Amino acid sequence: MEVASESQQQIRAVDDANAFITNKLHLPKLIHYKWWLRISCYILFLLSGQSVATLLGRLYYDKGGNNKWMATFVQSAGFPILIPLLFFCTPSPKSTTTQLKGPNLTVMALLYFGFGILLTGDNLMYSYGLMYLPVSTYSLLCATQLAFNALFSYFLNSKKFTPFILNSLVLLTISASLLAVNSDSESTAGISKGKYAIGVVCTLGASATFSLYLSLLQLSFEKIIKRETFSVVLNMQIYPSFVATCGCIVGLFASGDWRELEMEMREYEQGRVSYLMNLIWTAISWQISSVGMLGLIFEVSSLFSNFISTLGLPVVPVLAVIFFHDKMNGVKVMALLLAIWAFISYIYQHYLDDLESNAKKSTDATQVAGGDIQIC
Repeated sequence: MEVASESQQQIRAVDDANAFITNKLHLPKLIHYKWWLRISCYILFLLSGQSVATLLGRLYYDKGGNNKWMATFVQSAGFPILIPLLFFCTPSPKSTTTQLKGPNLTVMALLYFGFGILLTGDNLMYSYGLMYLPVSTYSLLCATQLAFNALFSYFLNSKKFTPFILNSLVLLTISASLLAVNSDSESTAGISKGKYAIGVVCTLGASATFSLYLSLLQLSFEKIIKRETFSVVLNMQIYPSFVATCGCIVGLFASGDWRELEMEMREYEQGRVSYLMNLIWTAISWQISSVGMLGLIFEVSSLFSNFISTLGLPVVPVLAVIFFHDKMNGVKVMALLLAIWAFISYIYQHYLDDLESNAKKSTDATQVAGGDIQIC
């Protein structure tokens, strides 16, 4: 009788284990579709917000705006519209228990401050780049963000280099080099070769800084915060943005540029109302982009968010040709094709990594089930 009872218990244990594995490996279709719907919405927010904000930023300069600190300010000043999202993040008792094990307030404050200062410098370099470069050139140079991301991920996040990653790095380097020496063929009215070079350097520096920001963000989640709930990710956007906004205000007053705002608003080609609407919608567009970025970080990873951000690469140059009449000469077309090729190569490598990861999970699950059956 005891042997039969033990056998029945072992059979139940095997059934429970197999049911657990099945639930883990085969999600209900409804949940699967909802996940893809959320991902699609986040991708739409990121690409649309990023494209609109970039075009509005160029429009600000084209119609008479010339204040770099104001252009930097609007990139982070819209963070208050994210605050209502915190009210939808009601932690469960389990997450509250996990929260007690997180870093203390001083450590988090230092993280927020450090990331905020990093974002201030990054946004300022982006403002210089957008001021001195055509939109198409600016957006193509931003594609180097992938190359910098690969380098920082290798040193900070222990990501390995593969032939596809190296191919992507080489192609993006060639693409950026073509654009850097393309100043002679650019029809940038009133922009000297020196300012064009400054724009190229600042855009490359901003792309490197943003990639460093993403890698450090991922490192902070893994080594310091050790948890990645939506509220934590949201806080990592709101508080650094607050610090970056304060840094822009300090820079605006320290440089004396605040004295020119009244005259700039008065002399803006489309009038005061259009001037204010441009700044407001630029700020809102950047935050819509941030919502998409945060959602992708939460649902997938910071690296995937960076990939999708670069997916907007072909969109902005085409829109720049339509709305700003930028010239897409042979050099730009070649740079665009090389950048798209690099992006596909980069994405394909991560597709291979996902296949390998899923195969490993399936093998581990099969081994667990096989081990349980052997016990019987």
